Amino acid sequence: MVGDGHLQPDEGGFGRRLDEHEHAPEGRGPDEAPERPRGLVDSAVYARGYRYASPSTLADTYRCLQELADAMAWIGLYRPDREQITSLAREFRLHDLAVEDAINAHQRPKLERYGDTLFVVLRAARYDDVHEVVEFSEVHLFIGPGFVITVRHGEAPDLAAIRRRLEAEPQMLARGPQAVLYAILDQVVDGYAPVVAGLEHDIDEIETEVFGGDPNASRRIYELSREVIQFQRAARPLLGVLAALAAGSGKYSSDEELQRYLRDVTDHLTQVVERVDSFRHLLQNILAVNATLVSQQQNEEMRSLTAANYAQNEELKKVSSWAAILFAPTLIGTVYGMNFVHMPELHWRFGYLFAIGLMALVCGTLYLVFKRRGWL
Repeated sequence: MVGDGHLQPDEGGFGRRLDEHEHAPEGRGPDEAPERPRGLVDSAVYARGYRYASPSTLADTYRCLQELADAMAWIGLYRPDREQITSLAREFRLHDLAVEDAINAHQRPKLERYGDTLFVVLRAARYDDVHEVVEFSEVHLFIGPGFVITVRHGEAPDLAAIRRRLEAEPQMLARGPQAVLYAILDQVVDGYAPVVAGLEHDIDEIETEVFGGDPNASRRIYELSREVIQFQRAARPLLGVLAALAAGSGKYSSDEELQRYLRDVTDHLTQVVERVDSFRHLLQNILAVNATLVSQQQNEEMRSLTAANYAQNEELKKVSSWAAILFAPTLIGTVYGMNFVHMPELHWRFGYLFAIGLMALVCGTLYLVFKRRGWL
């Protein structure tokens, strides 16, 4: 007998508490389960790998844990308020520094141990196919004797799916809080694979744009480089987290089966990190190639502009030369067209021939000068 309720066996061979205070687990209709406080996504108490109860409040969860020996509580929160975090910190003796990190978010992936409690920060990633961008979110985990607290600051990862998967494998869930931690790590790392594929597709598109002369290629290379750097900051530190968990397995007597599970996650993450590192180097090369192509294009444009200016100058020389040649006889004719009384050449017998000859001489001289200088 546990409290005022009784344990009745189910198909899995373990009982679940049945009394007037029983709460419907996540997944039932809204009329069957009490409304949970804002920020509390799900709260469940497990015993021997099976869901024992689904308390609707944190206080009910604490009470259920006190009533049932060797049970584990898994409390899922989404952007909780300070009051909820403070309540959990008081009940499970969480360290103030870890609590402050969980409230403020914007942390890098890390693992810290405070006594018997692990504080783990993970950064999940999701590729948005519509906008072709990578979205990042954080999940903070408190892992201690008999409890798991997950605090999400974003949509990823899908912790409800992880919970359903573990509940379908009671033997795994019976291994305790460490099993939940490793399952979440596995989900986060598996979520990196679509991001890697999306980034690889974007890089292929950028290569096409670069060699196609797209003027917006430089901007997209820069934006994609920033996403790759952010992805590196999310994935690479996680290798240190996994290494720390592996290093502490002997000291804290972690389950050997979970250690094999952890090594598999590490292998997958290593492949992701290597791919992301190669993306960064590839983008640097693409940016250098794009800069070279842009420089070549600018040089071609400058050469074309210079050639056009040269042709324009040549035409201007010809026009100026002919204008100067035609101006000479006009000037002479203008002088002799003046109505002066005392002008010697007006009454000279050879005045006309002299004026025409002078015009021809000046025009011929100018023509020869301009021709020798290449203006004509």
